[in-house]
Amino acid sequence: MGCMFSHLAAKFAFFPPSPPTYHVTTTPDGKLTAVSSSTSSTFPAAGDASLDVRVVKTRRGNKVTAFYLRNHNARLTLLYSHGNAADLGQLFDLFLQLKVNLRVNLMGYDYSGYGASTGKPSEYNTYADIEAVYECLQTEYGVGQEDLILYGQSVGSGPTLHLASKLPRLRGVVLHSGILSGLRVLCHVKFKFCCDIYSNINKIKKVKCPVLVIHGTEDDVVNWLHGNRLWKMAKEPYEPLWIKGGGHCNLEIYPEYIRHLYRFIQDMENTTTKSRLKKIWQEIRRRDESKGCCSFRLCRPKCPRCPKPSCDCSCGCCKWSCPSLKGCFSCCKKPSCVSSCCKCSCLSLKGCFTCWKKPSCVSNCCFPKVKCCSCFGKPRCPKCSCWKCLKCPEPECCCCAGCFSWLCCCGGGRRKEGETRGRTTMAKSEG
Repeated sequence: MGCMFSHLAAKFAFFPPSPPTYHVTTTPDGKLTAVSSSTSSTFPAAGDASLDVRVVKTRRGNKVTAFYLRNHNARLTLLYSHGNAADLGQLFDLFLQLKVNLRVNLMGYDYSGYGASTGKPSEYNTYADIEAVYECLQTEYGVGQEDLILYGQSVGSGPTLHLASKLPRLRGVVLHSGILSGLRVLCHVKFKFCCDIYSNINKIKKVKCPVLVIHGTEDDVVNWLHGNRLWKMAKEPYEPLWIKGGGHCNLEIYPEYIRHLYRFIQDMENTTTKSRLKKIWQEIRRRDESKGCCSFRLCRPKCPRCPKPSCDCSCGCCKWSCPSLKGCFSCCKKPSCVSSCCKCSCLSLKGCFTCWKKPSCVSNCCFPKVKCCSCFGKPRCPKCSCWKCLKCPEPECCCCAGCFSWLCCCGGGRRKEGETRGRTTMAKSEG
C-alpha cells in the first residue's frame, strides 16, 4: 500500500522537461559529449577539459547522466541536486557561474527519467542516483566526503539530506528552498503518513556538518516556514540567508545570494577537522550548561535528575560539576568545582561537598587554598546553634574537617564541655 502511495506522490512531485533540453553523443575517440537541443548551444566543444560528461549506473539499474565541471583553483567540490522541473541543459549556465564565482569543482546530475538519464523518477530512485554519483566522485576524481559540499534545491533537498545523513565527515550542506517533506508542501500536517515522500524533517537531525539554508520570504511554492524550521532543527546551523521578496525559482538573481554562498564556501575551506570538533564540543557544553544538569560524562555519583551512568575511569577526564548533585565528583578523587575556592588537587579529598561548593578535606594540605571547611557533618553549637567554627578566637580551637571536637565562636563545643568535665573530676579527686 505504501509503495502504491509513493508512486502516486511521485506523479505530483516530478515534472521532467519534455522533450529534454540536451542529449548525449559519443565522439570518434570514444568520449561522451553533451549537445544542446536548441540552436544556440551553450555547451563547450567536444574534448574541452573543463567539462566531463559521465553516465553512471545506479544500484536500481538506471543510467544517470552527470556533468563534472573542473576548476583548477578549487579546493572543494559541490554536488548539486536540482529541482523537480529542470534538467542539466537548463542549469548549465548556472553551473558555470557557480564554478567560477565560488571557486569550486561542480558535479551536477539528472535524476532517473530526467534529461538523458534512463528510468522513471521516484523518491528511491533519486536516493540511488545521488549515491551512484557520489561513488563516481570518489573513484574517478578522488573526492572524499571531507572535501565535499552537498547542494540541494527544492526537491533536491531530499536526496541531499539522504546522503548527508550517511556521511559523518561531510564538509557542508546547502539547502536552497528546501522542503520539510513532500506532503507538508501541500498542507500543514504534524504527523508522518505512508504516502509522504522526502521526510527531510527527520533526516536533518542526523546531519553532522554545517548547514546553510537559503529561502525566499515570498516563496509561493515552498513556504518560507519550511526553510526556517529546517534551519532550527539542524545540529550545526550556519547563518541563514532569507532573501526578502525572493520567490522559489529566482533566488540566483539576487546579489546577496552569491555573496552569502561565497562566504559559506570560504568558511568551509578554512574549517579544519580539529576546529570543527572543538566547535561541536563547545556547543555541547553550552547546551548542557543551559539545561542546568550534567547530561554528559557524569562522574559518580549519578545525577538525580538524569539517568546517565557514572564514570569509573581513572584518567582524570571526568571533571564535571552539576548543580543537581551535592557537590562535584571526580574519577581520580580530585575535585573539579565551579567555584574558584575549590582549586585543590589533594588526594585526600573525597569529592567536593555542598557547603556553597567549598571542599571538605580530611588533611590540612588544602586549608591555605580555601576559606571554609564547610562544616559539613559537624553538629551545631548547643548554645548559639551557629556554624561559625572558623571564627573562634581561642588558640585551642580545632577546625579540621572530620574532627568533631571543635569550638564555636561563642565558647560552646564538645572540647570545651569535655575539658570542663575533666577539670571538675580532678578538683574532686584533690579535695
